[in-house]
Amino acid sequence: MLNPALEWKIKTLPDSPGCYLMKSQGQVIYVGKAKNLKNRVRQYFHASANHTPKVRAMVEKVDDFDIVLVDGELEALILECNLIKKHMPHYNILLKDDKQYPFIRIDLDEPFPAIRLVREQQKDGAKYFGPYIGASAVREVLDTVRSIYPVRHCVKPIAEGQRLRPCLHAQTGECCAPCAGRVSREEYATYVRQVLRFLNGHPEQVLDELTSRMREASQSMNYERAAVYRDRIRAVNDIMQRQKALTPGGSDMDVIAFMPCMEDQLVQVLLSRDGKLLSSEVYTLEGAAREEGSEVLVRFMTQYYSLGNPPAREVAVPCEIPDAQVLEDLLSETAGRRVHISVPRRGDKAALVRMAQKNLDDERAKIENRREKQLERTLGALNELAWELGLKDAPRRIEGYDISNTLGAQSVASEVVMIDGECVHSQYRHYRIKTVEGPNDFASMYETITRRFTRGLSELNERKAQGLDPREGSFSDLPDLILIDGGRGQLSSALAAMEALGVSIPAFGLAERVDEIVLPNEEETILLDRHSPALHLIERLRDEAHRFAITHHRKLRQSHSIASRLEQIPGIGPKRRKSVLMHFKTVEQLNNAPLEEIASCEGVGESYARKIYAFLHPEEQ
Repeated sequence: MLNPALEWKIKTLPDSPGCYLMKSQGQVIYVGKAKNLKNRVRQYFHASANHTPKVRAMVEKVDDFDIVLVDGELEALILECNLIKKHMPHYNILLKDDKQYPFIRIDLDEPFPAIRLVREQQKDGAKYFGPYIGASAVREVLDTVRSIYPVRHCVKPIAEGQRLRPCLHAQTGECCAPCAGRVSREEYATYVRQVLRFLNGHPEQVLDELTSRMREASQSMNYERAAVYRDRIRAVNDIMQRQKALTPGGSDMDVIAFMPCMEDQLVQVLLSRDGKLLSSEVYTLEGAAREEGSEVLVRFMTQYYSLGNPPAREVAVPCEIPDAQVLEDLLSETAGRRVHISVPRRGDKAALVRMAQKNLDDERAKIENRREKQLERTLGALNELAWELGLKDAPRRIEGYDISNTLGAQSVASEVVMIDGECVHSQYRHYRIKTVEGPNDFASMYETITRRFTRGLSELNERKAQGLDPREGSFSDLPDLILIDGGRGQLSSALAAMEALGVSIPAFGLAERVDEIVLPNEEETILLDRHSPALHLIERLRDEAHRFAITHHRKLRQSHSIASRLEQIPGIGPKRRKSVLMHFKTVEQLNNAPLEEIASCEGVGESYARKIYAFLHPEEQ
């Protein structure tokens, strides 16, 4: 079942291309891309029957996800590859290979340069084109180029004037055979220049030639050949797309944008290294919504960059910064090299700044919507609850109580606390029922409330006498409203306990049958609408009280089970039982423990460990 936060995120996904990062307990477990994030991400959670077992296993672990918006599908693909390399997600295990990015290499210092597909760019004086988005597309383009310009396929060294036996490519007309001396160095250089023009983004001549050949094949009804040319035209168009997120010869650059969000400023950082957009991160500058844009940038950069996190050579920002030279000097000193701050107005860099602002706009919408939902489920719910219960003001602190036992054994009570509509786990309390025998929830509730407020009133008087704030005490911060998990019997017991102590605090019960509110001295119950924020709030509090009580009761029952078994072993007294209980939390752990581990318990030793082990494993004796 999806948690409410995840359901809300799925409902508010944008109709935009981008990448999504599936998370489990804060860890990225899968990275994907989509033309339309709304359609793609929803499929994971609403079409589980069609998923493979691997995808179903991944979706079951997802408890959160993030998205990064981009301008197009190509950028989403490239960003996806870089995010996978950064996070190494478990469910992207087959996509971690650096061979995602092939290059085309041409060494113009060779007498007859070969065109090669390589996996790594080196500083060897050769010209590199790429990295490209896939080896298959690059190979298709190379085949297309070689079918038009007969440059050689092989990579063996060839000297001018050399005479070797030509290969099959030469015999089919796909190579001008410089190895056999069939072409001069000048003629071959003409072919290479045409190839370079094509790879530099001018495919017009190649596309014209391919289109002409496709038409000729079609007119002669050689449709299979025409389809080959059609596919090659498509490959050329694909490989020649302008790449903003991954560009040939790209340099290191950080892109920083900002946007006010309520009382804060959101700051987006896009990190680009060697032309690759590696990551997108959002930070918050608290209370900076009214600050000037230039001041926001200065404050952020001086806090964000450090010796361990130096800036790139260029930092692109959306607005001018007064005295930018001073900031550049500071960043240059941090990085140990010259850093330039730019304000791009057009081109790819400006597009990256716009992309960062686009991501911030989406993030701001999410935060504002989340804040609105949060207010509705907390302050809005508290106001509604106060109106339904006839309270003068919305309650700040609400305490919920529940009793848990098994046929009266190991009875415990739980106290959970909600302040301003949010659960405060640090103030939860357990109570071991001491004065009640048997399964008597009414008497157990009376004891619990008596102990809680006896302690609370005592501490309250002490803190007042010392001039201390009661809200900062362990028990002196008394509730404005009390929830009793149960019907009229439990509620009456709680009210009687408070009356005996002279405490008057509004309280109500929540009957489990239909979640109806039970009020003191009222015959009729209150049934809230199933979609009511007030009902959801008190259900959360009731469920927490129940969970907290059950969890503690289970621990006590397990501990008692071990103790009961140990009491049956001759010679194992209270001290040794306590030592074993402290070491082994459950009967199962004790049963599965080897003799050596039992003997390692303080005060037990090997002889007594043998008695315990023999008692637990009579079949081995």
